[in-house]
Amino acid sequence: MHNLLKQKAVALAFLALLGTGCQRNSLNHTTSTGAEFWLTNPDRSALFVKQPGTLPFSATTNQNPTIDVDESQTFQSIDGFGYTLTGGSAMLINRMDAKTRAALLKELFSTDGNGIGVSYLRISIGASDLDDHVFSYDDLPEGQTDANLEKFSLAPDKEHLLPILKEILAINPNIKILGSPWSPPTWMKTNNNSKGGSLKPEFYDTYAQYFIKYIQGMKAEGIQIDAITIQNEPLHPGNNPSLLMLAQDQATFIKKSLGPAFQKANIDTKIFLYDHNADHPDYPISILNDPEAKKYVDGSAFHLYAGPITALTEVHNAHPDKNLYFTEQWIGAPGNLKGDLAWHVKTLIIGATRNWSRTVLEWNLAADPKQQPHTPGGCTECLGAITVDGNTITRNPAYYNVAVASKFVRPGSVRIQSNMSETLPNVAFKTPDGRKVVIVLNTKETTQAFNIREKGKLINTSLPAGSVGTYVW
Repeated sequence: MHNLLKQKAVALAFLALLGTGCQRNSLNHTTSTGAEFWLTNPDRSALFVKQPGTLPFSATTNQNPTIDVDESQTFQSIDGFGYTLTGGSAMLINRMDAKTRAALLKELFSTDGNGIGVSYLRISIGASDLDDHVFSYDDLPEGQTDANLEKFSLAPDKEHLLPILKEILAINPNIKILGSPWSPPTWMKTNNNSKGGSLKPEFYDTYAQYFIKYIQGMKAEGIQIDAITIQNEPLHPGNNPSLLMLAQDQATFIKKSLGPAFQKANIDTKIFLYDHNADHPDYPISILNDPEAKKYVDGSAFHLYAGPITALTEVHNAHPDKNLYFTEQWIGAPGNLKGDLAWHVKTLIIGATRNWSRTVLEWNLAADPKQQPHTPGGCTECLGAITVDGNTITRNPAYYNVAVASKFVRPGSVRIQSNMSETLPNVAFKTPDGRKVVIVLNTKETTQAFNIREKGKLINTSLPAGSVGTYVW
C-alpha cells in the first residue's frame, strides 16, 4: 500500500509539473475552478508564456478595476488570425532544411505544445511586392494578348509557394486561405506595366476568367481558396506590382463580369471588396449600395495605414448583413516590441475585432535579415513576423501580436461582450468548445491590478506595464 501511494504521489507531481509548462497542449485543458494566464511582456522577460498554475475564481470583491464578461451578448464569428505568406516568405522557408522547416511550420500552424495555431493566411495571386521578381500567371511578350487565357499557368508558384502551402495543410487542413492580386497581367492594363495603370474594360470578362482559372488550378493542387479580394490597395498605384481600381470600376467589374462568371462556374470562393485603408469607408459602402454588385459580395477588407479602425463599424452599420475582414498591417524594420506589441494588440487584435472584423492578419510572415526579397520598387523595410537566416529563426513583434490571440481564439469563436477600460483595453470571445478567452493590454506605465468577472465570480490578476495577458477558462 505504501508503494502504491508513493507511485500515485509521483504521478500527481508529474502531472502538476506538466501543468506549469508552456509546452503542453492547453487546448485540451478546461478547468471550472480557474483560468490559465499567458503573459507577453514588452521587455521580452515573458514571450507568450503560460504562468504557473491557474488563477482561481472568487466571489470576493475589491476596489480594483473590473472587466465584466457577458456571453449573453454576442457579436461576429471569427475566421482566424495570421499573416500574409508572401512568395518571398515561402521561398525563404522552403529553402530551410526539411527538419528545421517542419519544426517551424508545426510551431506556427499547430496548437499542440508551443504551437501558436495560425488559422488564416493571405497569399498573392501572382506576385506581390515581396516576391523576388514581378510575374503574373499569363505573361506575354509586349504587344501580345491572350483573351482565352490559353497560356495561363501556376508554374511560378510551384517552386516554393505550393510546396509550403501543402506542408501547412498537412498540419492544419482547415486553415482558410485568402488570395489577393497586386496586378493583372500587364497586357490587360491601360499602361502595359506592372506598376499602376487600370484594367482595360475590354478585358473585364477575361480577368474574371483569370480568377476562376486560379481558383480551379489551386483546387487541382489540393488548395482551397476560401476568398479573394479583387485588388490589393486599389487606391495605391505606386507599388510594384499595383493597379488603380476606383470604386465605380470595381462595382462594374463585380456585377458585370466577376460575379456572374463565378455563379456560372459554380465557384463558391467568397468575394471581398476594397482591401485598403480605413480612411475610405465610402469605397466599399458605395459598392454595397449597388444591389446588383452587393449580391455577389461576402464583405469588405481593410488595412490601417490611414484612417481609424472604427471605420469598420461605419461599414457594418451601413450594411450589417455583410462581413468585415482586417487583412494587412506591416511593421517597419528593425521593430520595437514595446511599441509594436501595444499598438497592434490595442488597435488590431482588440480594436479590429471590437469593430466587427472576422480576421486580423499581419503583413509578411518572413523576410531575411536585410528585409528581402522584394521586387524592384517593393517594400524595403517590411519586417517579417519571423526573420529567416538560413536555418536560424528570429521571432519578431508580429509573431507575438498574432500569437496572443491565434492559439486560443479558434475559428468559429464568437466575440462576446466585455466592458472597455481606458487603461485596460480588452476583448472577449467564446470558443467553439465553450471556453472563454479574454485578451487584455495594460497601457499604463506601471503594473495594474484588476479583476475579470463572469457570472458573479472574479479572477484577481495584474499585468506589468505595457504587457498583454491572454486569459482562458
